[in-house]
Amino acid sequence: MTTRSEPEDGRPGPGLDAVMSERRHLVNLAYRLLGSLTEAEDAVQETYTRWYGLSREEQDAIESPGAWLTTVAGRVCLNVLGSARVRRETYVGEWIPEPLPGRDEWISGRTGGASVDPADRVTLDESVSLAFLVVLESMTPAERVAFVLHDVFCHSFAEVAVIVGRSPAACRQLASSARRRVRAARPSPAVAGRHADVVGAFKEAWEAQDIEALIGLLDPDATAVADGGGLAATFLHPIEGGERIAHAWAELARRRADGMTLLESTVNGRPGLVAQQDGVTVTVFGFEVTGDRIRHIWVVRNPEKLSRWTVGPARPPRGGGERGGSLLENTPPTEGGGGGRDPS
Repeated sequence: MTTRSEPEDGRPGPGLDAVMSERRHLVNLAYRLLGSLTEAEDAVQETYTRWYGLSREEQDAIESPGAWLTTVAGRVCLNVLGSARVRRETYVGEWIPEPLPGRDEWISGRTGGASVDPADRVTLDESVSLAFLVVLESMTPAERVAFVLHDVFCHSFAEVAVIVGRSPAACRQLASSARRRVRAARPSPAVAGRHADVVGAFKEAWEAQDIEALIGLLDPDATAVADGGGLAATFLHPIEGGERIAHAWAELARRRADGMTLLESTVNGRPGLVAQQDGVTVTVFGFEVTGDRIRHIWVVRNPEKLSRWTVGPARPPRGGGERGGSLLENTPPTEGGGGGRDPS
């Protein structure tokens, strides 16, 4: 993004440091609101474009540039959410939020692999877990904006009202409704260490094609959802039931492709898996673990959502070096294995 650092008279712009220091906050906010880092970056760029489109007198009149930027970014995101709901009705297959790599695993999706400015990194916490973002997708745009601004970023309902264009009381009701959705959709998650153990055990059972072990690690009502966006082969409809998922994943292991490796990694701040073909990340797997079992698996293969994943930073399998072979290929599993195309 190109911005004007100084006005034509050569003097620093009003609150320049304060304005630019808001960038990371705005990226964090926009990603949680939109579920797409690409769209979030565009929203933040639009926000700064509007700031630098103001005259010097208009900028001087703004008491808090940070509050102004947040208000504008919120409104931009609200508009994007409205149009996104229409676009996703024509999306090929299921739509899953764009997954984020761990802190040390970023590459730039727009600068040809250059290092990423820390201001462009999203803070990884509970509010960016895939499970949380998927629940946010079920909300109306107004609910999502009110909930994220108030419950995640601690803005007052008076501030939220300015962004959403409703009364503070109405915004309070929106956030309350959103809160109920979150509570209803998300049982208590597993502790972080146990989450990693379950995902690691799932990987080992998958590689071993151990169907019984896979079934034991999956909740009986587990679901697997994949997002290829019409740009990568995958199953178009969710696979429901732990036993069906276990058979489908075991079939994938039997049809493994040359040059494919499966590695443990961090996905939106939680333990997950990545599949790499000849060193390039082609699939990201996110998991929701409750208790000792996997409740949801999210499979992201849309290459437009994987542009920020590095080549080969993920952890090797436990207990030693890389295992030979691979797990995934673009071949449908058998009918008995759950149907649909494979999630790699």
